[in-house]
Amino acid sequence: MALIVQKYGGTSVGNPERIKNVAKRVARSYAEGHKLVVVVSAMSGETNRLIGLAKEIQPNPDPRELDVVISTGEQVTIGLLSMALQAEGLKARSYTGSQVRILTDNSFTKARILKIDEDRMRRDLDEGCIVVVAGFQGVDDAGNITTLGRGGSDTTGVALAAALHADECQIYTDVDGVYTTDPRIVPEARKLDHITFEEMLEMASLGSKVLQIRSVEFAGKYKVKLRVLSSFQDGGEGTLITFEENDKMEQPIISGIAFSRDEAKLTVQGVPDRPGIAYQILGPVAEANIDVDMIIQNVGQDGTTDFSFTVPRGEYDRTMDILSGVKTHMGAREVRGDRYMAKVSVVGVGMRSHVGIASRMFRTLAEEGINIQMISTSEIKISVAIDEKYLELAVRVLHKAFELDQPAG
Repeated sequence: MALIVQKYGGTSVGNPERIKNVAKRVARSYAEGHKLVVVVSAMSGETNRLIGLAKEIQPNPDPRELDVVISTGEQVTIGLLSMALQAEGLKARSYTGSQVRILTDNSFTKARILKIDEDRMRRDLDEGCIVVVAGFQGVDDAGNITTLGRGGSDTTGVALAAALHADECQIYTDVDGVYTTDPRIVPEARKLDHITFEEMLEMASLGSKVLQIRSVEFAGKYKVKLRVLSSFQDGGEGTLITFEENDKMEQPIISGIAFSRDEAKLTVQGVPDRPGIAYQILGPVAEANIDVDMIIQNVGQDGTTDFSFTVPRGEYDRTMDILSGVKTHMGAREVRGDRYMAKVSVVGVGMRSHVGIASRMFRTLAEEGINIQMISTSEIKISVAIDEKYLELAVRVLHKAFELDQPAG
């Protein structure tokens, strides 16, 4: 008998028929002798609908009140799934995040989990109940409802698995695992049987939409065994996310190609070349809570330099406004930008022990006439910023260049 946490996303519970199918899947796992905690998201589209309703009433709603509104989506789902499980002849007990006592900080709409009280869940499990928990939400010290931000139900599932010391956390999605890249762009993309936490963390941060990055961070920190499965297909092992040191097989050089379309580049030209210049430019951007990704500072000439960086495309206009003030203050010559950039990355722990990865990547892109505008690296990934119009071509040629279309082994 194993203790398993299963998480089902919004599309998995998107209508009554799908909720019934989830109940049947849970019932099969229960019949195999497992103890089960099931975490569910709001039905697909429900969170956006609730946010829209809130903004019709108040265009700039108080984040605390907005959390209360959007948390109702998950509350509806846990009630419906519990009813479906009962219809299958099973005992089910549903809890909101505050009832389980998923304690968070008070950063409303993007709260961080601090502690989980698992005693109530353990009692229910010992009594033979299936525990159904609302994902995406918690409660702060003052008793206010909080929500965890985009993809927060993944984080709830992993956090509960960590608190309960579960044997496995299964993330059920609309895909049957983690692929070498997006099959919609590269039909030859392969499903990976396993991938390391390091690689999955990089791919999630670089644009892969299969898992929310905070959930991967949480799983890695607490060594939660994580598996990605399809909620629409029966059978299959999905993709197991593992620790490299536990895998005795040699890792492939590159495990996947990740990408992001929503990038924008900004360049401050003619900046005085002196110590502290990066802080003077990026400090105001950070104070505005805007994430900065790739950064390049050119070699200074004639006492000036050019400073470039990327931000999410949705933050382009706000960043431009900030840099206009920075330009005047610093006496820079000009601020230029391109809101239509993309980022493409090759990821693999095998890069640590193989040379020539960067040169192969750069040669492949050059042969297709794709200009690299920025580069960033880590131990297990190389990312390049390119013009968005070349994104799909870049992904296809890199996927083939690193033989990711070939069977593993």
